[in-house]
Amino acid sequence: MSTEKIMTVKILRDRRKVSDEVKENLKQFNKDKKSILTELGLGERTIAQLSTGTGIPRDKTMFLVMSLVKFGFVSVGSVDDNDEYFTYKLKKNEQN
Repeated sequence: MSTEKIMTVKILRDRRKVSDEVKENLKQFNKDKKSILTELGLGERTIAQLSTGTGIPRDKTMFLVMSLVKFGFVSVGSVDDNDEYFTYKLKKNEQN
């Protein structure tokens, strides 16, 4: 990277501060992400099971799990015994 680009990034970083609200949202997201990944470390779980295990509301759990699927942390497992809900599992636990 050239010195000019580095200086531009530094100037922009100094001028555009991140708000406290954004910082708090990121902290909460990381906390919720860790809770979900810890729960999935115990085995495959449905959204309802993840919500119960983490204490995060179902709608927020669904959003977080879909984000984790999109970015490659989690993958879709099988369908539950009643053929109603998908299970989700940690991506690193997959057997290739």
